[in-house]
Amino acid sequence: MTKALRTVAAALLALSVLGMNGAAADIDDRVKHGYADSNGVKIHYASLGSGPLVVMIHGCRQTADEVAHATRITGLADEMACVVLLPHQHPRANAWGCWNWFDRPTAAGRGETAIVLAQMRAVRRKYRIHPRRMYVAGLSSGGALASVLGLRKPSAVAGVIAHSGIACGAASSPMAALGVPKNGADTDVVRIAREARDAGNADSLRVPLLVIQGGADDVVAPINAVQLVRQYLELNGHPAADGGDRNDLPLPDRREATTAGSRTVTTSEWQVAGRLVARHVLIGGLGHAWSGGDDNYKYRDPRPPDATTLLGAFVRESMQ
Repeated sequence: MTKALRTVAAALLALSVLGMNGAAADIDDRVKHGYADSNGVKIHYASLGSGPLVVMIHGCRQTADEVAHATRITGLADEMACVVLLPHQHPRANAWGCWNWFDRPTAAGRGETAIVLAQMRAVRRKYRIHPRRMYVAGLSSGGALASVLGLRKPSAVAGVIAHSGIACGAASSPMAALGVPKNGADTDVVRIAREARDAGNADSLRVPLLVIQGGADDVVAPINAVQLVRQYLELNGHPAADGGDRNDLPLPDRREATTAGSRTVTTSEWQVAGRLVARHVLIGGLGHAWSGGDDNYKYRDPRPPDATTLLGAFVRESMQ
């Protein structure tokens, strides 16, 4: 492990988020700050209660502070009384500030995956959070790392939320990774999930997935969301994982089309034994941006639906 990777730190959850209807000062009065040590890395985190842990992982050319503001994650933390952890990529680890989801050790559950997991466990111990109440969310390369965490560390992750994300192990090499966002995986991501499932404890493997994807995303194409759904269907033992054309979503157990503002939102769901294992939300006309995000920040689109609200609903449902 490189020195740069060893020094990856978690950023402080920003509490002066814009667009909270004047609630920021009130949150400041109630927030609790804490520190934890993870392999010599000092983690600064913030809590608004003793609820679940939500890990929000930023994307490329973005900082942890920016993704906190752009997603208004403090509003969700206040509403759900949860702990939010914001890992921050060290600039020496990637010139673009991306998470190295394509790095073989990371894709296998080591490298940056292990670093973020260590941060999660340090915060969990501090707040005595149940290990099955830790959720991992991310945008773009952060969504790709979130998918790795869910597949490689299923006993430590209660659910994955990937906005414009990529499947675990989607690139056969760092060079091949350059084409994956636009063209999809050059590996068999369903087989990767099958091998992970065979190697794990099937009784504790249920890791539900929420995928949010822009229909007009020209950075991370919608094919990646399809592959991510298929991968997690296989991980969770759903028979549809291999069904039909692999470039399309498999037949869902439920599908609903609604409108949010001027956009069409198509939600597809799959269940195992009556429990949600995958939800795919396709937002027509959305590019490479966090849906419903704060307009003052990059990689956000202020128009509905609000992805942070979708995240919160998914977490609540999975905890029931």
